[in-house]
Amino acid sequence: MASQNEQQVAKIIVDSLYNAGVRTVFGIPGAKVDAVFDTLSDHSEIKLIVCRHEQNAAFMAAATGRITGVPGVCIATSGPGAGNLTTGLVTATTEGDPVVAIVGSVPRLLNTKHTHQSMKALEILGPTSKSAMNIDVEDVAAEIVLAAFRTATTSPKGSAVVSLPMDIASGKSKITAFQPSAFKAPLYGPAPPESIQKVARLLENAKRPVLFLGQRASSHIVVEALHKFLDKHTIPVIETFQAAGAISEELAPKVFFGRVGLFRNQIGDRLLQNSDLILTLGYDPTEYDASSWNPSGNLPIVHIDYTSCEFGTYYHPDIELLGSVRETLRALASEVKQVTNPSDDPLCQRLQQETKAQIEQINSTKPNTGGPVHPLHFVSALQARVSPSTTVTCDVGTVYIYIMRHYRAYQPRHLLCSNGQQTLGVGMPWAIAASLAQSPPCSAKVVSLSGDGGFMFSAQELATAVQQKCNITHFVWNDEAFNMVEFQEEMKYGRSSGIALGGVDFVKLAEAFGARGFRVSEAGELERVMEEALAFEGVALVDVRIDYSQAKELAGNLLKDSVG
Repeated sequence: MASQNEQQVAKIIVDSLYNAGVRTVFGIPGAKVDAVFDTLSDHSEIKLIVCRHEQNAAFMAAATGRITGVPGVCIATSGPGAGNLTTGLVTATTEGDPVVAIVGSVPRLLNTKHTHQSMKALEILGPTSKSAMNIDVEDVAAEIVLAAFRTATTSPKGSAVVSLPMDIASGKSKITAFQPSAFKAPLYGPAPPESIQKVARLLENAKRPVLFLGQRASSHIVVEALHKFLDKHTIPVIETFQAAGAISEELAPKVFFGRVGLFRNQIGDRLLQNSDLILTLGYDPTEYDASSWNPSGNLPIVHIDYTSCEFGTYYHPDIELLGSVRETLRALASEVKQVTNPSDDPLCQRLQQETKAQIEQINSTKPNTGGPVHPLHFVSALQARVSPSTTVTCDVGTVYIYIMRHYRAYQPRHLLCSNGQQTLGVGMPWAIAASLAQSPPCSAKVVSLSGDGGFMFSAQELATAVQQKCNITHFVWNDEAFNMVEFQEEMKYGRSSGIALGGVDFVKLAEAFGARGFRVSEAGELERVMEEALAFEGVALVDVRIDYSQAKELAGNLLKDSVG
């Protein structure tokens, strides 16, 4: 920061965004925040993306934060504009994605009046975010924007809201933007040495230890330390859905036992059930409730994270290692002398064979000739046609369960899902953000998926994707219903209600927005159409008639709470 000639607050804010490392901003303009948009239009190095709905702007900001590590920024005007950010911000905060939201508000003199677009935005957005602050006077603008970025990037990461009154945005201050170094959140060190030594001894004496990776273990810096740990100490690993890609393709055959979440019926769940020491790394209970995977509350747990756990009946660790997950892993790797190799454990051997057989079964799934596409047939076809570096974003619905269980990702944050809030509509906006975050932007194909229900939550952003020249192929698994709700209702009540959809020609919809539309009416067409859609340069949408006749199996065969 430098004290100099006065600058307009809108310029101070835009300069602050740049100094924080922001190069893309998502939003929708309005009279209460147009000073910021006007200033952004003159900035040669920050790209302004005008979205079709504020919720989607928040989704795009969150994906940018998750992928790049630099907080994504969304901007909305007062009243409904600010209110529309709610779902996107609470999703970001729940799932650890750094976001800074700037919302316009009425001039200070009208703040207590019942006037046009007046709304107590901070009272609404405050519970969705880590912090929500109003710029009361011009001279605190730079400090409040700085504080928002530091809050958003301090683990556990999340969203921070800044409310900007209209008159302050056009006002001036001598306190200008802080320098780039100020925007970096302070680093943590490792957990206390004596605690690390205790865990090291537990790990050395355990017969079946397991590393249970959560959302905060999927960052690139943690994954680098994790791989070095596993190169030195071969320990079985499972992932939550949001930790997808943390285990490399080279390590996977030796240590990876799949992903767990939602329903306790996976290979990884059996490993957890029979473990005598579970080390959770960056695990958040919103990803997979401890009451689901530890129903008896008796599994031995070590909690490794930036923050203390939610201690309770089903999750009460024997030891908590608090600090930088990366630095704690490094210290633990140096302290541990030897561990039980999973290849020497009969149960791990059986589970590894089951994992291998499951992959082979998916790869050999045959087309249902003349019928709709089986989900596993789709997973196999997609896996064979995209590179390991392809970013895949997945919306919520039955599609999300199949993809997050069975699509193999070996690079961190290249397979994205909403696993904390399970928010519908994220698939397309996240794909746009992923495409724009590339260097150069939109240079490689991004794949996104959704059900037909979830897609309609953000279908209008097809216009944004086309106008920004994104390179996206979006697949819609179409069964004309909210199937994730349907199959669970049928399991509970013997029937479903309120789930029927239909009525949309997605190919024509895509073409109306300037995208290329494709259709897969039966399974025999899948590979040919998929290859054509993936080869298309630009925005393509594929309407896939999907076969959910076996969806109930996703929630079937739940584990009993017994060992063996």
